[in-house]
Amino acid sequence: MPWSVDKLNLAVAYLSQKFHLHHNSTRAKNPPLQFSKLLQIHSFLIVSGFSHHSSLNTRLLLHCLSFPSFPRAYAFSIFNHIRLPNVFTYNALIRGFTSDPHTAISFYVKMRREGVFPNKHTFPLLLKSKPQIPFQILASSIKFGFGSDHFLCNTLLSAFANSGLFEYARRVFDEMPHRDVIAYSALMNGYVRNARPLEALELFLEMRASGVAVDEVAVVTALCVVGMLGCVWLGRWIHGFYVESGRVVRDVYVCTALVDMYLKCGCSEDALRVFGDMPHRNLVSWSALLAGFVQCNRFKDVLILFHEMLFEKIEPGEATLASVLTACAHLGSLDQGKRLHEYIYDRKLELNSVLGTALIDMYAKCGCIREAFSVFERIGAKDVYPWTALIFGLAMNGDARGSLNLFSQMVRSGVQPNDVTFITVLSACSHGGLVTEGQRLFESMGRDYGIQPNADHYGCMVDLLGRAGRLREAVEVIENMGVEPSGGVWGALFGACMIHKEFEVGKMVGNRLIELQPHRSGRYGLLANLYSKCGDQEAAGNVRKRMKELGVEKSPGHSWIESNAVVHEFVAFDVASDSVYGVVHNLGAEMQQLPFVVQTSLLEMTNH
Repeated sequence: MPWSVDKLNLAVAYLSQKFHLHHNSTRAKNPPLQFSKLLQIHSFLIVSGFSHHSSLNTRLLLHCLSFPSFPRAYAFSIFNHIRLPNVFTYNALIRGFTSDPHTAISFYVKMRREGVFPNKHTFPLLLKSKPQIPFQILASSIKFGFGSDHFLCNTLLSAFANSGLFEYARRVFDEMPHRDVIAYSALMNGYVRNARPLEALELFLEMRASGVAVDEVAVVTALCVVGMLGCVWLGRWIHGFYVESGRVVRDVYVCTALVDMYLKCGCSEDALRVFGDMPHRNLVSWSALLAGFVQCNRFKDVLILFHEMLFEKIEPGEATLASVLTACAHLGSLDQGKRLHEYIYDRKLELNSVLGTALIDMYAKCGCIREAFSVFERIGAKDVYPWTALIFGLAMNGDARGSLNLFSQMVRSGVQPNDVTFITVLSACSHGGLVTEGQRLFESMGRDYGIQPNADHYGCMVDLLGRAGRLREAVEVIENMGVEPSGGVWGALFGACMIHKEFEVGKMVGNRLIELQPHRSGRYGLLANLYSKCGDQEAAGNVRKRMKELGVEKSPGHSWIESNAVVHEFVAFDVASDSVYGVVHNLGAEMQQLPFVVQTSLLEMTNH
């Protein structure tokens, strides 16, 4: 029998070695194939009569748990054939189930019931599973003498910080005898995850002042902080001092963080330059670039970059596809959007909330509301986002009643609306002239759903009342706001003044808008037009003079049109667009022959 065991060990070692070689090189390419190799090893054990051999089953279990996703029942069945599992086996199980805190904790409980003592690796693994009981784990670690272990303290610090328990996280941090870059990065990352960038920035500066060597993880976290704060000057300094100087490795993670930082600061050319210099680009870096270009309103460039990504044989993920679909929606590029829809269908990608919402939004903005409904019906589990997208789609296509009916259907189905849903449905009421319905929905926000109105919701109400000619009530809404009125709120009131020719109120509101948004060229143009309508040409000239003195330049208007799946962009007063002006002139001449009157005041408003 010993000879047979030795022979079996050699066979298993041989298969395991081949398994590891293939596992490391093709793990992401074909996991099912590698899992079949594991099943071959297991079958070999069974037919050889060694299915209850604990050491071999332990090795099988470790291989099984090393997969990104593995059959839970299969892992449990292997574990049940191990007679006396030790702490290393239990640690492997806890590590394998870090995404399932309940199961990870249950293995720890079973380990203690079996009389197996934890080691210094057990408690950090439990904390990484993001349990709801970090204090109990801390108490257990102290009981077994690991409370002062440096690795455990760093993990505990990360667990507290990521859970938003900063009082305890800071106490752990301050009581650490030696605070290294891992401790600083863990606390910084917790601040970032909980939208507290200023504290994270202070901690980064404290780390530098204390002489702690900064590594790639700390730089990536600091760049994320810079992006949240919009401090591009600090981002440029980090870029030059740490990356360009070679103080940290210029890897794909650092470069992707730089791309993301520059785009969040609105510096798309800098981001593109960093992206072009990257030694290696993966799906994450491409997704960051495309999402950032969407945020910077460079929609046409998103489509160009997406085709470059496909040319480099990078398979897009759902986040990438959602960004490109958003670009198609803004461009009105229906042909490109349909091709993406076909790509999703051909690749048999799951039509989840992210992709479904992006497709609904694209079809709705291209005027294809029937196709938007078709996508909506095919989404399995519908959360608030596809509902909101379809409600918005109906509203922008002129069906205010349909938006309200769909909102009621959403609530009846058990889906709770969010703040964006209310902005959408209130806008539908505004454009549909449904004042009573809009007021009722606004009052229900806090009462029925616990959502406190923000400036956008108040802006919708001002627009709703203003369009209906109820300017006194609109002014009362602004006076009774629980937040400071934004430019959007005052802009809605100004638009109502222009529509209903309430020029005296409009003068006051227009000047207030310029004070709030001195660099918005459209605000000056609208106020100057209002003075001109009142016959006060001197005041209109003063507004334009003030605009010139402040160096505010009017952005040229632009539009897109799709022809044969190619998006063409036209810019006002662009020489390259001269051929278009002839067509527009002819269309204008034909429009004058039609039996309708153009309301020029509305055209002036939309131009700004």
